This record gives sequence, C-alpha cells and structure tokens, in this order.
Amino acid sequence: MEFLQQNWFWAAMAGISGGFLLLDFVLAKGDKAQLTPVEATMLINREDALVIDVRDQAEYARGHVPNARHIPLAELGKRTAELDKFRSQPLILCCATGTRSHSAISALRKAGFEKLFHLRGGIQEWEKAGQPLTSRKKGK
Repeated sequence: MEFLQQNWFWAAMAGISGGFLLLDFVLAKGDKAQLTPVEATMLINREDALVIDVRDQAEYARGHVPNARHIPLAELGKRTAELDKFRSQPLILCCATGTRSHSAISALRKAGFEKLFHLRGGIQEWEKAGQPLTSRKKGK
C-alpha cells in the first residue's frame, strides 16, 4: 500500500494504459469486418475472397499478398467498375498498416459493395504472421 501511495502517478498511468488496451481489444472483437492474417487466408481459401491492395505502386512492388489486385486508394473511386464482377465475392482490403483500407471500405460501401473486410494491421501483420508475399504482378 505504501508503494502505491508513493507512486500513485505511475500506478494511475498503468491503470489508464491498461484500460485503453482493454477498450481497443473489446472494440476490435466487435468489428467482424476486421480479419487477422489467418482469418483472411481462410476466407480466401474457403470463399474465394479477393484481396484488394490499396497501397501506392512502390509499396505494392516491394511485396504483396499473392494474387492481390492492386488499386491504389487515390484511384479507387475511378476504378470501382473494375470490381463489379466481384460483387458476390468477399473483398479483403489491405494497405501497409490498416489505415487506408478503412477509407477504401467506406468508399466501396458507398458504391454498394457489401461483403467487405479489412486486413487488421495490414501487410505488416500479414508478414509478421509468416504469410507469403510476392512481388509478381497479378494478371488481369
């Protein structure tokens, strides 16, 4: 008890930090559109999900999910029609860390797409999970 009295500031900071971590964990579990790399792989294999990589060309060229379709976020609005034939398939959007893919999901949702998912943590998490990357270009 004496330790807490002398170090109340650090104890409070630890409690607040833990609270934020718990809140983030709870919110992420409630979002069924966020997929871990393993969940994304299962969706690709079981439901023929299409991965859409919204990073810029240089990032995509350094390595991407095998068979991912590359549509940079800046071009997504102009190129949505390319995805019309995939409306019945689940689409998994990814970027470097997971930030841009949220914007991409919003844009596609406005365009009427419904089966949209987000690769939580982006390519960074994909790579950390030991999933394969390729630098080959996807054939159209």
